[in-house]
Amino acid sequence: MHFKKSIIASLFVSAPLFAQGQLSQQALQEFTQNTQFQFAVVDNFHNKDGGFIGQISLANGSNVALPKGESDWQIYIHSIRKITRVDNPGLKIEHVNGDLHRIVPNKQFAGLAKGATLRFNYEAGAYIVSYTDFMPRAFMVSGNKTEVFANTDTEDMKAFVAPFERENQLKKFDQPKDLSVIADAANRYQANLVNKKYTVSQEAALKRIIPMPQQVDFNRGEVTLDNNWQIRFAGRLTAEVAVFVEDLTKNHQLALTAQPDHIAVNNHPVIDIKVDAKVNKGKSESYRLNLDKDKITIIGSDNAGAFYGLQSLLALIPADASSSVTLPRVEIQDSPRYDWRGMHYDNARNYHGKDAMFKLVEQMARYKLNKLHWHFSEDEGWRLEISGLPELTEIGAYRCFDLAENECLLTQLGTGPHKSGSGNGYLTRAEFVELLKFAAARHVNIIPEIEGPGHARASIKAMEARYRKLLKQEKELRVGSIKATATDAEGGVLQSSAATAYLLSDPADTSIYETVQLYKDNSVNVCLDSSYQFFDKVTYELQQMYREAGVRLTNLHFGGDEVGAGSWTGSPACQAIFADPNNGVSGVADLKPYFTQRIAKMLYKRGIAPGAWEDGLMYDRTNPFNRDEMPNPVFTANVWDNIWEWGVADRAYRLANAGYQVVMSHGTHLYFDHPYEAHPEERGYYWATRATNTEKAFGYMPDDVYANADFTRTGEKIENLEALVGRPMPKLEKPENILGIQGQVWSETIRTEDQVLAMIFPRLLSVAERAWHKADWEGQKPDSIARSKDFAEFSAALAVKELTKMAKGGVKPNLPVPGGVIEQGKLKANAAFDYLAIEYSLDNGASWNLYTAPISVKEQQKVALRSRLNDEVVSRITFVN
Repeated sequence: MHFKKSIIASLFVSAPLFAQGQLSQQALQEFTQNTQFQFAVVDNFHNKDGGFIGQISLANGSNVALPKGESDWQIYIHSIRKITRVDNPGLKIEHVNGDLHRIVPNKQFAGLAKGATLRFNYEAGAYIVSYTDFMPRAFMVSGNKTEVFANTDTEDMKAFVAPFERENQLKKFDQPKDLSVIADAANRYQANLVNKKYTVSQEAALKRIIPMPQQVDFNRGEVTLDNNWQIRFAGRLTAEVAVFVEDLTKNHQLALTAQPDHIAVNNHPVIDIKVDAKVNKGKSESYRLNLDKDKITIIGSDNAGAFYGLQSLLALIPADASSSVTLPRVEIQDSPRYDWRGMHYDNARNYHGKDAMFKLVEQMARYKLNKLHWHFSEDEGWRLEISGLPELTEIGAYRCFDLAENECLLTQLGTGPHKSGSGNGYLTRAEFVELLKFAAARHVNIIPEIEGPGHARASIKAMEARYRKLLKQEKELRVGSIKATATDAEGGVLQSSAATAYLLSDPADTSIYETVQLYKDNSVNVCLDSSYQFFDKVTYELQQMYREAGVRLTNLHFGGDEVGAGSWTGSPACQAIFADPNNGVSGVADLKPYFTQRIAKMLYKRGIAPGAWEDGLMYDRTNPFNRDEMPNPVFTANVWDNIWEWGVADRAYRLANAGYQVVMSHGTHLYFDHPYEAHPEERGYYWATRATNTEKAFGYMPDDVYANADFTRTGEKIENLEALVGRPMPKLEKPENILGIQGQVWSETIRTEDQVLAMIFPRLLSVAERAWHKADWEGQKPDSIARSKDFAEFSAALAVKELTKMAKGGVKPNLPVPGGVIEQGKLKANAAFDYLAIEYSLDNGASWNLYTAPISVKEQQKVALRSRLNDEVVSRITFVN
């Protein structure tokens, strides 16, 4: 969109539309405090899979009546589905940008009297089957005044979303048929019975280390660890031992003296920690652990290996052990399956606070995960302070009601009109340096992502605000690299200056596009030198932070995905590049590889390996960019799009065969912003699959992508993948280019620390298991019986100790909702994890009792069930009958 037109339009819509009918602040507050605003799904089966009918209602319980006809007031809502029309002749719906929509009254508006209800249907794209698809904090504007509808200012979606009860609310579409099975107590009970065939003892669950080591040999006898023990360590392991001692003290009240290994033990039992490069033939991150009567020995092939040996020792300690710990005698030899064992965390869309990041790193390290892919920049936010570019956080880290975007970004994702709304904030430079040190001590490498050229609205708008601010301050402009035909926001000739140094948008660009997330202006202009100056500046500042923390910036991700079709088609700066016969860029289709090559070469000079999402490295559905054009020895590609029927799930092998280093990041099994189960009360999007629980993630097989093809998006079982795709599926020719796997969480629907950690945990432990350990049941035709038995042991370990350890670390993990049936007058209940406590209520949740065995109830008795870990961590409630 033309820079000048965008600003003028923003200034227009931010001014009062009509002088008449303007509400006072008191009236606006009275109306929004006492009017019940509600969303509803009317019919998902309205237009096959292309649209649904929703409803908005306003029950006016206030003392304020909205007048007939045109008025000054407007209602703003966050809608992830683009609303195309409303079935009320007195109202007009306008799409502003992204998820923000505006409802405006016109001459035909009938008014809304005190005590009356305004109810109208609307049509929007796709479908909605989850309460969390509706965003909180709808708000009303009159003049320059804003107020949030009080009943929407909450994380309880049911406070402003009508119940989902009918099939055309619970299912996505009926053409094609949505075969998803909506979870309830009865079908959960039956599904849980499958794994109940395998009895796992509590003793076995306590011994189960996650992730499973390569070789474990339990011997006879036990070791008692108490404060009489001492620690001796190789001097190079000072940082690793400090973390270990802190964990023992904090979690188990064991205060062991730790000293370098040149100091004598003097007849104390000892934990001896060493490094020997010959361990497991020198493979990095390997270790040997031996627990004997008076000596525990840990030998790592390197510092990371020693650290992971310590984590395995900690994993054997019961969650409630204190002061004195009894452990089994054991010998372990262990090495990781993959070098890349990661988690991608998006807190750009919604910021969840500093503590969430520290807790995530701490838990990752416990389970031997070593790569945190930090998605700190997006359309909706920029979350890291960058020296010299204060606008990135002053503007880009906050959303509010400022349509001109001089003070903040356009409000999105349920933030509402105020900077105090959800999702706002950022990590300061000092806090990030602190995090880097914390992560380095735990062998977690943080990989930042500067998103571009798409998904970059926050940085684009921040740099436009910077441009406007500096332009006013400058008295003299010097001629520069941007063509003289471009005009600035005031209509004058745009010349190079400090104001334009980091500008990411071409002011004369008339390109029109709309992205999947409904943005019209989120593509960095790849034809401007200032765009690359911006990327280099941010990269430089990142390197300085890493150096200050005593670590090296080894990898930097630049996104590359989901660039809006039509970007740059109207850019004079790009036309100038096309006109140059010497640069190998002849049209718009050449611009993404041009951008990728420039970024790759910039990072090569800085000694940094670039990374991108798979579609950022593809000319089309099947052909990767020419790898020879990138000088980097390592160039990582996160492959995510394995919607089997879309026919691009073979990109993992195409990219690896083309010379890129692939990180498996597949949406169907590894996207933890998706619901745990198919139920409207579960949080998350569901574009890749209707649900992904801990067991599904556990069953992912990274060595054979095609073996994971289980169901289509409609829920239809896949019998023949090649027939579904309709062409040959390429084989993996360069397995050495598969680096590993990582989980992903995107935060559009996730606004708080507790929410994001519950979406990640315990599913991330399944990623840790598969990234470290290759199970015997994996293969083109996996052994489903062996897999179920393996998961029974894994999940029992979760319930017996790991969930409690997480909770002690400040993480409230998601608990599976129980199953239950009433048969012959007996309530029977079970959980997906053995040894997870189940509670029942016969008075609609007023009181709860521990379920230990079937109990007698009346056939029509309404019974509530939930899983429970402690007073703060319980599952969602389900009902039998």
